[in-house]
Amino acid sequence: MSKAVQAFLSGIFFTFILDFFLFLGIFENYIKVNGIDLYYNILFSDNQSFVLFFLLSIILGYITLYKSTKLSLIVLLTLSVLALSTLITPIGNSVGSMMFTHKNVHIQMQKFSYQGDILYEGRSDISFYDYKFKKILQLQKNKIIGEE
Repeated sequence: MSKAVQAFLSGIFFTFILDFFLFLGIFENYIKVNGIDLYYNILFSDNQSFVLFFLLSIILGYITLYKSTKLSLIVLLTLSVLALSTLITPIGNSVGSMMFTHKNVHIQMQKFSYQGDILYEGRSDISFYDYKFKKILQLQKNKIIGEE
């Protein structure tokens, strides 16, 4: 196997592990805490940036195989600490909030109007915190007329 293929495959391996722990922290400390009905696999696959994933895979693979051991250890340890830090509740919650929350949104449906925060926008529905009801609502995307 050529060294370039080895570098790319090792980069994919390291990137996948980092992504797994990043999304695990978001799932445990944002999705579950807010009571959003969502499986981890859907969260991981729907929010994965494949361009970023492959770019990071190439960079990490290059660093691990072609650069000094000291540099590769520093880079991998730093990225690991950053990814694992989402397992700490306040950090995971704030990262999830930065990624998914849209504040002060007005949603118009056929019969009702809602004012609040979008907590997570899924494939077919939206988890929405309504200010008036003070609870999380599941709104179907296909029934939304307008959004501001």
